[in-house]
Amino acid sequence: MKIFLDTANIEEIKQAARIGVISGVTTNPSLLAKETGIGFEEAVREICAMVDGPVSAEVTSLDAEGMVREAMEIATWARNVAIKIPITASGLEATRKLSVEGVRTNLTLCFSPNQALLAALAGATFVSPFVGRLDDVGHDGMQVVADTVEIFRNYGIQTEVIAASIRHPLHVTAAAKARAHIATVPFKVLMQMIQHPLTDAGIKKFMEDWGKFVGMSA
Repeated sequence: MKIFLDTANIEEIKQAARIGVISGVTTNPSLLAKETGIGFEEAVREICAMVDGPVSAEVTSLDAEGMVREAMEIATWARNVAIKIPITASGLEATRKLSVEGVRTNLTLCFSPNQALLAALAGATFVSPFVGRLDDVGHDGMQVVADTVEIFRNYGIQTEVIAASIRHPLHVTAAAKARAHIATVPFKVLMQMIQHPLTDAGIKKFMEDWGKFVGMSA
């Protein structure tokens, strides 16, 4: 399973890219609105230059014509950009048109396997079930991921499933067990995945023992 970083924060992306474990980045209008002092196009271009994999940038039009127009412009900003589009009737129409043009798309705000299937049939490159938001309203968000993956595997559908709205490291483990192609995680969750108290304790013990050894050898 690949890991994408779910952020528009340039410094977070730089740190994650240095670690060498992320394969892409997802952004959305809410994430971009948190970052000040940088425009939408500038942010997308800079992020795309920092990672080799797909970088999702979302349209804000609500009609198919506007979505396509925005998408075609955004697609010129970088070779690895993917257009994020909400799963609505207009979004599906826009996705079909963009798929014909060879523009990669990430269908977002997905909350059911039926929505995911329609996104795939429209030609989506990626579809993003929102795990955390489903959990928030009493549904099993990860089951939607698992069901979507199963349906896609049954029919040889090539659309990749991104487990999105990830809230904690256990979500990432569950996404991998559900055979999601990708989990897109906040920077905080990525750091939590790395850290373990036993690792910290082991390093401390090793360094203490090494210090004793060096002291004895001096």
